[in-house]
Amino acid sequence: MKKKPVFIFFISLLLVGYSFAQEGKPESKTSTSLPAETPTLKKHYQHYGLRIGADISKLIRTFTDKNYEGLELVGDYRLNYRYYIAGEVGKEYKNSTTNYFDFATRGEYIRLGIDYNSYTNWYGMENMIYFGARYGFSSFSQEVSRYNLHTLHNTYWNESLSGSQSDIITTHRGRTAHWLEGSLGIKVELFKHFYAGASVRFSFLLYNKKDYQFPNFWIPGVQRVWEGSNFGINYNYTLSYMIPFYKK
Repeated sequence: MKKKPVFIFFISLLLVGYSFAQEGKPESKTSTSLPAETPTLKKHYQHYGLRIGADISKLIRTFTDKNYEGLELVGDYRLNYRYYIAGEVGKEYKNSTTNYFDFATRGEYIRLGIDYNSYTNWYGMENMIYFGARYGFSSFSQEVSRYNLHTLHNTYWNESLSGSQSDIITTHRGRTAHWLEGSLGIKVELFKHFYAGASVRFSFLLYNKKDYQFPNFWIPGVQRVWEGSNFGINYNYTLSYMIPFYKK
């Protein structure tokens, strides 16, 4: 909480106490003094500008997880008291190992949309509790390095076929995905124009380009994709700075 609301609160208490004390005093017949003017609260102007930053969770994971690399830049521009144009752009690499196949996903993505700030700030504050909507697009490749095809009718003998000279063990390029995304998040002003934020994101795949040989189990910008489902969940933790253009 900023200091101004605290000072105003204590000043208000003093003024209320002073008014009660004056009401308890008898009026003087010879008094000719005029009543004191009520102090007016100075209007606080909200800042409007471009806020840019990065998802620090992806940077931390890049240094702690040898199978992952990622970078996401975030930004928004304030339209009015409630609405912001917002978006993210990034790239990700993920090496995945399963019981049946190993693959690496590499690609870029972009998300564009709008945020609605549902939080009514106290005097002097410019924080956010927001709902957001995005359209997302990703272009990526899937590089398969190993696969095992188990024959279900011979599972008793634990028979399997390990691929070595197959079209599956290759780099599948030209993959794309489109999705819609809803988000719930917060942004808190730590210092003047400097913000920390967090959000959870729910995605619904509209289009997911794949082939019959190897599906997309991981998509940059969406991340884990469950077979037979178009829904996904993601999150981010951000640090950002607002470049103020004007106040109103």
